[in-house]
Formats: sequence, structure tokens, C-alpha cells
Amino acid sequence: MSDPADQSRRQWHFDWRLLLFSGLFLPLLIGLGVWQLERAQEKKTQLAQWQQEAGSLSWVELEAAGLEAGQPVTISGRYGETSWLLDNRTRDGAPGYEVLTLFFPEQGRSVVVNRGWLQAPRRRDELPEISRPNGDVRLQGRLSDFPEPPVLKDVSRESDEWPRRTQSLSHQQAQEVQADVAGLVLRLSGPEQPGAYRADWAPDMMGPQTHYGYALQWFSLAAALVILTVVASYRKTGANDDNDNG
Repeated sequence: MSDPADQSRRQWHFDWRLLLFSGLFLPLLIGLGVWQLERAQEKKTQLAQWQQEAGSLSWVELEAAGLEAGQPVTISGRYGETSWLLDNRTRDGAPGYEVLTLFFPEQGRSVVVNRGWLQAPRRRDELPEISRPNGDVRLQGRLSDFPEPPVLKDVSRESDEWPRRTQSLSHQQAQEVQADVAGLVLRLSGPEQPGAYRADWAPDMMGPQTHYGYALQWFSLAAALVILTVVASYRKTGANDDNDNG
């Protein structure tokens, strides 16, 4: 047990520099936490709206409303014969490709569908065999940006044969093959989708749960700042200080 006399020697010491520091950063940390909570609510509302639109609006109506990356889409149509093999994609340490195939909806513009990952043959000069469902199919997935890294550019000479190996695929490259192609790629929702390969995408890193996690971090930092400020200000003093009238 602590000595009561020792406890009596702890006093509050006003340190304007410490309080100024805490006074500046505490509102900032709390504000960032509140902002992340607001972003989470906005994302939840947006996802709910997108889910409703995906089940009630056609592809043409979705296009007219404006397509956005992350938006869920349900679309009916048929696969085309044109496929790109996105190179240098690995799964479990094995080299392979992501298969991107043109898809022609019943109405509206064509769209490039990312069908997932396919393991590469052992020989580099060989390409994997690509198959596709015949006839009309119904696909579910989410829209994403074209796989065009900001630094890496595909400088390889394009072949006239299909499927075509590529390091990246821009909207402009896709338009050279199909002029009316949509400006976003449709990623299949999972391996159960028609024509899917290994469609095990990483989870959405900016969903509502991510914003909640960020909010918790900011609020935790704010709480830690308050605790440290109190501990640093409530100091132990000696007996001479208690009796010092000078």
C-alpha cells in the first residue's frame, strides 16, 4: 500500500507549454475521429444505395446514372472472344495471369470483365488455354479501375493473336479493340460466377469497417494524450516544497 504522506506530496503543477500542446492536438485528434465516423456512415449509405440500384436498374440505367469504382453491378449478356492476360500476377507463390475478357451486355456499352487468376504454364513461351461459357450469362461483381499502374507501362509489342499477354491494360488500349467499351472493369464477385477463374480478391480496404477502425485509433490517441497530460502535470513534490512559503 502507498504511504498517505507520500500521496499528499503530489500536487498539480501548471505547465502552460504542456497544456498548450494538449489543447492544440486534442481537438485535432477528436475531429479526425469524428470525421472517420462520418465517412463510415457515408460509405454505408452509398453501399446501400448501390446494392439497391444493382438489383433494380439495368446496365444502361447504371451507365446513365454514372459508374463509380466499387459499385456492385449485375449484368446479363455474353462473353466475347477477346481476352487479355495480365502478366506478373502470383497466388501462393505461383506465377500466373489475371484473365480480362470483353463482355457484351444485352443492352449498353461493352465492358471488360476481370475473371480472376489463372496459373501460367511452366514454359514462358506458352500461354494458358482460355475458355468461356457459351450463350447468355448473368454476372455479378464490382466495378474497378483499369489495371494501369502509375509507373509501370506496357511497352511490349502487341500481337495480333488472342489471348494477348500484357503488363497493364488502360481504357485507351481496350478502346483500340472495342471503341464503345466502358471506362471501368467489372471484377467478378467470386469463383461461382459464370466464366470465373480464381476470383479471390482482397477485401475492400476502404469499406465502413475500415473507417470505424481509423476512428477508434484517433479516439485512442486523444484519450492517451489526456492521460499523459494529467500524469505529467500531477507531480510529486518534496516535504520542503510543501512547507516552503518563500
